[in-house]
Amino acid sequence: MSTIKTSIGRRSFLKSTALAGGGMMLGFSWLASCKPKTVEEVMAMPDEWFEINSYLKIGNNGVATIYTPNPEFGQNVRTSMPMLIAEELDLDWKKVIVEQAPYHAKKYGFQFTGGSRGIMSRWEPLRMVGGTAKHMLREAAAQKWQVSIDEITTENGILYHNASGQSAGYGELASDASKITVPEEVTLKEVKGFKLIGKSQKNVDVKAIVTGKPMFGMDHHEDNMLIAMIEHPPAFGMTLHSFDASEAKSMAGIQDIFSIKSIKDDYVKGGFDTNAFPEIVAIVGNSTWEVLQAKKKLKVQWKPITTYTETINGFRGQTKKTIPAGLESTVGHKSQMEKVAMSSSKVVRKDGDPEAAFKKAARIIERSYSAPYLAHNCMEPLNAFAHVDGDKARISAPIQIPNFVIPTLTSSLGIAAENIEMDLPRMGGGFGRKAYGHYVIEAALISQKVKAPVKLIYTREDDMTNGIYRPTYRATYRAALDENNELTALHVKAGGIPESPLFANRFPAGALDNYLAEEWSIDSNITIGAFRAPRSNFMAGAEQSFLDEVAEASGKDPIQFRLDLLKKAKENPVGERNDYDAERLAGVLELVREKSAWQPEEDNTHRGVSAYFCHNTYAAHVLDLSIDNGKPVVDKVCCTIDCGIVVNPDAAINMAEGAITDGVGNAFYGELTFENGAPTKNNFHQYRMIRMSEAPKEIEVHFVQNEINPTGMGEPPFPPIFGAVANALYKATGKRHYDQPFLGEKKILG
Repeated sequence: MSTIKTSIGRRSFLKSTALAGGGMMLGFSWLASCKPKTVEEVMAMPDEWFEINSYLKIGNNGVATIYTPNPEFGQNVRTSMPMLIAEELDLDWKKVIVEQAPYHAKKYGFQFTGGSRGIMSRWEPLRMVGGTAKHMLREAAAQKWQVSIDEITTENGILYHNASGQSAGYGELASDASKITVPEEVTLKEVKGFKLIGKSQKNVDVKAIVTGKPMFGMDHHEDNMLIAMIEHPPAFGMTLHSFDASEAKSMAGIQDIFSIKSIKDDYVKGGFDTNAFPEIVAIVGNSTWEVLQAKKKLKVQWKPITTYTETINGFRGQTKKTIPAGLESTVGHKSQMEKVAMSSSKVVRKDGDPEAAFKKAARIIERSYSAPYLAHNCMEPLNAFAHVDGDKARISAPIQIPNFVIPTLTSSLGIAAENIEMDLPRMGGGFGRKAYGHYVIEAALISQKVKAPVKLIYTREDDMTNGIYRPTYRATYRAALDENNELTALHVKAGGIPESPLFANRFPAGALDNYLAEEWSIDSNITIGAFRAPRSNFMAGAEQSFLDEVAEASGKDPIQFRLDLLKKAKENPVGERNDYDAERLAGVLELVREKSAWQPEEDNTHRGVSAYFCHNTYAAHVLDLSIDNGKPVVDKVCCTIDCGIVVNPDAAINMAEGAITDGVGNAFYGELTFENGAPTKNNFHQYRMIRMSEAPKEIEVHFVQNEINPTGMGEPPFPPIFGAVANALYKATGKRHYDQPFLGEKKILG
């Protein structure tokens, strides 16, 4: 067992944990007659609840309510996070009610869902919550029975003293336990002692989801609530000039139409305050239909922006960002990227003497890869509820990082942070898009203006044309081969608009004596942001496609070629900044080779392999593809993942299946283009998404079994699918695919 400190010291517990952001702020107070929001019908309701800590209430009948701190958008943290508490507390999972915690930085720390860091960052803190509560319950039992705490055991929510035969349910001692002093340290279970972690548990919300219970931001309704919509510029590089709302204002049900500016001119933006259109027109009315009709009658004049520079307070301190004027187009972007890619770039990493290796090469392979902008297209469009009443604000919004929107709300509304309450409804998808909270600020400003509760709703067109896209990228790879077709050097030069996707210290860095990595970027007024596995979602496909081509030129099996490189990286690594563990990356490749029964193609099936490391996790795919009437069919994907301990296998498998399906769709069809600053697609009749009939017919997911603390799971299975698709398409068609999307709506395989 491992013993960990619950705080720097009991007296500094509240302060130290709030600063650390671990969410382990324990507040012990009597909470009487507190009814939970929902409960399974089979559970008898307790007469009283006793607040053991900020995450946990135990009823006098032993029923426990666990608050899950992080927002939920489909990855099942509302089930997996409470499992961590329940495991250490030895609760009966059948007697657990899960509730979403509201935003509360002091109680719950950094409530961020994204970056595949949810379980990873909460692994020890949430287990500490359960372990601390169990210690206090055991102490209460020991005091009551006048025995040593070491003699008290627990199982399924019951305390036992075997020597005397005494026992008591947690509910019986919850009141006494709530008064026990927080221990300075607590002992957590060893992995071999887990009874709940590692066992599949069904989504705690599954019944509510399938029966259509109101759980999402779009479902929020209150009496006297108004509906708001917005009108933003039709193109990036434009801003509001003037508007005429006389006709729209006269329409039935319309309360008001006005412009708002979501961010003050002197406010220094944070990293997630991205917003291409901070000045918009708001339409407010009684119903969605009435507001939609008025929106059509609104007459707005737009004007070009001028080039400006803004300061951003990001994770790595303040940076300056230039936003150029002009109306950009995809054709121009491609031309710019090709031109910049040909010029000198910033050297990020250099090992050995790659220039000399290329001069001596018997053969050089050079290939360029590109990917377009992508829209997130969450199932639930952007929305937010706000009721600003004087110096107080009440918010309910589907947002991934509530902590980061609070400072901006405080500035824009002129309301103190402690006077802002925020509920966190379930999100109908996030994928990074709902990390950017401009729509929350807009809803709050609209409510403040009309002095009423307001629900802001973006139409699908508003959502898809509002920006914060996956950037467009380009990467060029060069490989030097000697007279024996052995790889002697590799050079990668990558960039994009407006950021570089390069990870210079990932594989195959460290596996080659001669390695060069360069990057570049081009400024743009088209806003970009996190998109499932940012940057990795492009680099993995380019890298893994290129390695397959080099393996073929070397006359080697694609998996063995990668394993040979990883053997070098493990036994004699080059450089000191390699981000990955070569043994673990090799491990998922070896496992996928075994589980997929990797063999040369048989019959009409063609196989592609890909492996990648990101978000502290290792994933590999073997994709089987066949051609039916000239169209590719993904018959099967075999996926192997090393993400450490898997808390809830059901949820982890679901995330892998979703990532694989999403990746296949984006690899085949995903693309957003621009003409004169305007997106050429604004809804699903134009923006091609994968259809149910096109999803892989079978997906197998296998996890490497180890006792390493959990790492990322939501994003890592996504990036390598692009390379697996490209490599399988090559086997099927004899043609290499360098530019995403590989098919598009009208392209024909050939």
